[in-house]
Amino acid sequence: MTGAAVLLHGARDLRFGSVPPEDLVPGRVRVAVRGVGLCGSDLHYFADGRNGATVVTAPTVLGHEGFGVITEGERAGQRVAIEPAAPCLRCPVCLAGHYNVCPDHTCLGSPPAHGLLRESVVVPAQFAHPLPPAVSDEVAPLIEPLAVATWALRRGGPVAGRRVLVTGAGPIGLLVLQAARAQGAADVVVTDVSPQRLAAAGALGATTGEPGPCDVAFDCSGAPAAIRTAAAALVPGGTLVLVGVPGEPAPAFPLQLLQRQELDVRGCFRYGPGAFATAIALAASGQVDLAALVTARFPFAEAVTALTTALTDRAQLKVLIDF
Repeated sequence: MTGAAVLLHGARDLRFGSVPPEDLVPGRVRVAVRGVGLCGSDLHYFADGRNGATVVTAPTVLGHEGFGVITEGERAGQRVAIEPAAPCLRCPVCLAGHYNVCPDHTCLGSPPAHGLLRESVVVPAQFAHPLPPAVSDEVAPLIEPLAVATWALRRGGPVAGRRVLVTGAGPIGLLVLQAARAQGAADVVVTDVSPQRLAAAGALGATTGEPGPCDVAFDCSGAPAAIRTAAAALVPGGTLVLVGVPGEPAPAFPLQLLQRQELDVRGCFRYGPGAFATAIALAASGQVDLAALVTARFPFAEAVTALTTALTDRAQLKVLIDF
């Protein structure tokens, strides 16, 4: 079954097939994939054959949250978390330390780049992050979304002793909640329209109720109404971090609040330098409970069922596929 993969041919058209193994070149390693988590972007591609402006035009392997074992190249035998977005590392943006917004990057699972729902993948060696034994195989795929959360906290600035708001209690919001608490936030308030997700947030230590006044707000939904809630809850001079991907091409924005209250608005895109190392350290120390987010698990042979379940069952938080 060399090269076995699950390929998306179009909206709701997933088929088992194969992709040729990639050539191994200096500076890269081959990783045998061992586990993959399903993200909202995977579900958009599966449901609609597109995610925003990116359209599936040829059979594509989905998946960008994952881990595996290096089988070829330096550090063979090492268990690693895979950082899926590969920048060019040559342009002025990368050289200035902002490689996560490199204009010439590729990302696993974002067409035309094949993702992780296949037997193996070749990645830059520096983006195969060693995993300590304390991070088990059962939760290792969640290091990637935890890295998103740790980068969001970096963008938001220090939260120790401050009151934090998280709008959106999906997997990223729940990880931002835990990362903020691990960094000493005095209180973390979480809002969501789903009672089930609010219950999950409460079980992880969140306050659920009136959102304001807060010092730092992280919108993890991308919904205009939630962004307005976050902006309105901030104290004057507070910081709003936009983590969630907007579902609308031109969402309304609370400009009057931003101007009147002198709010500091910061974008957040994936993860920058050090985010994976911080995520791995938090998971290994037990300060973040990754297992609490796993609501379903399927073998690779049932990958189509896994994607269908994640798409149709709104009670799911994080669905994992084990190889």
